[in-house]
Amino acid sequence: MPSDDGRSSQALDRRWWKEAVVYQIYPRSFDDSDGDGIGDLPGITERVGYLDSLGVDVVWLCPVYESPQADNGYDISDYRSIAPEFGTMADWKALLETLHAHDMRLLMDLVVNHTSDEHEWFRRSRREEVGYEDYYYWRDGGEDEEGNPTPPNNWGSFMGGPAWTYDEVRGEWYLHLFDEKQPDLNWRNPDVREEIVSLVDWWLEKGIDGFRLDAINFISKPEGLPDGNADRHPTGVDVFSHGPRVHDYLRELYDRTISNYDVMTVGEMGETTVELAGEYLGEDGDGLDMVFHFEHMDVDAGPRGRWDPGGWGEWSLPELKRITSRWQTDLEGWNAQYLGNHDQPRIVSRFGDDGRYRVESAKLLATFLLTTRGTPFVYQGEEIGMTNTTFPDLDALDDPMMIGAVEDALAAGRAGSFDELRGFVNYQSRDHARTPMQWSDDEHAGFTAGEPWFDVNGNYPEINVAAARADESSVWHHYRDLIDLRGEHDVLVYGGYDLLLPDHERVYAYTRTLDDERMLIVLNWSGEPTPVDLESAEVDLDGTDFSVCLSNYEDGVTAPDGQPFRPYEAVVYRY
Repeated sequence: MPSDDGRSSQALDRRWWKEAVVYQIYPRSFDDSDGDGIGDLPGITERVGYLDSLGVDVVWLCPVYESPQADNGYDISDYRSIAPEFGTMADWKALLETLHAHDMRLLMDLVVNHTSDEHEWFRRSRREEVGYEDYYYWRDGGEDEEGNPTPPNNWGSFMGGPAWTYDEVRGEWYLHLFDEKQPDLNWRNPDVREEIVSLVDWWLEKGIDGFRLDAINFISKPEGLPDGNADRHPTGVDVFSHGPRVHDYLRELYDRTISNYDVMTVGEMGETTVELAGEYLGEDGDGLDMVFHFEHMDVDAGPRGRWDPGGWGEWSLPELKRITSRWQTDLEGWNAQYLGNHDQPRIVSRFGDDGRYRVESAKLLATFLLTTRGTPFVYQGEEIGMTNTTFPDLDALDDPMMIGAVEDALAAGRAGSFDELRGFVNYQSRDHARTPMQWSDDEHAGFTAGEPWFDVNGNYPEINVAAARADESSVWHHYRDLIDLRGEHDVLVYGGYDLLLPDHERVYAYTRTLDDERMLIVLNWSGEPTPVDLESAEVDLDGTDFSVCLSNYEDGVTAPDGQPFRPYEAVVYRY
């Protein structure tokens, strides 16, 4: 039976960020205005009308700060400057003003677990300038049996290899959980925290509407930096995730800065459970509004995690339902709903069918994303059903994380050549999400008049924005209809969630309930016709009158009374 969890219209804790739909932009690949092959801020500003027509409320902008681009902007060398390839601060202000004029908000990416090694703080720290000596983690190493230098502990990097690099200038090792050009800040140092408070206030005073906090659960390292479990990837993740003072640091940041503004905050947190996430959320936690967890993103991972080239790609719908439903019902706080982003493969290639049923399955994924409980995040290109591409060799990759995973696998003998890893790479690479946005069937998909920084997916003549907008039955129009539907019905935002048929191998069905308003969502998450009979579900639908709110098929709608649902059919009913 529907859960009695106190969700009624009289008790709604209304917040604008709960009711919003967020659209994520990867600036380098979105739209190039000046023909240099790199997406930029003026290009985004020119497309604000497009975003408005789609119906989104918030734009999440991946980093555009000054950076040497070792990790595509997540290595920041100056938090208060714009990278020249993206434009100027005046261009950024024009984007903010244009978004606000369209009643849309701007969410900035904040990367404060680490900086670039070209940041002024790191340069001063490596020279041991007074006041900067311990802005980062510096340690002496050891020696192996042959007298070769060894790192201070066994931690590994998310980018492959050890999490330590020896610096000749300082004569010590420095910690970097990511690329060696991304040294970790030492949050134990109060001066570091003061710097971060200052830069957060600086951006909030400019009128932005919030932050996505990158890798934020790694900011507190345990005392003594002990060795980690070598069976985990990367080694040490079990000890440097959710460190001993992470809640103190985040609460201090919230109390001193974020609490003074009407903004939204989203913390990216790998290695996070429902229970752990709840500790960070709301006034009773650390003040974060929601978190990005990765449990559903690991549903198809190998035994040692996503970057393990052995045992990847297999997943089951019942397991995805179990994970999703825990976050829908057990989280003490608000949820962030997503299926893809700049760090994930394309969702229709991963969770749908990017061949025969690309359109139907892309619409099904959109239906799922926009009718479950939480703030939905749509990644650029999802709204037209963009797919994965292929990478013939290591040189075709740009992503340092995938390159590191390949190199680690070769070095460890888990593979003898790139050819043996080709399937793993073409399934899992983050670069799939970073191919340029496909605007039209013009050269380079209308992304640039020059040579694009990264190859455009070869299917752009068929899959592009212009074609999608011209076709009333396209994936794009389905997203817009879903966004409108969510905006019209509080039940799809604030309503309770109840899973039906939890063990069904092909069907994902659930209800949303708020007071007397009820919706039923049925998804045939398969390429086979599948009967759906809800008599076995623990919900009484006898004598119920169903009206169809939205379907992803144009020619008629199937009723949930034992009739076979068509491949990837997705229907939202009101009853």
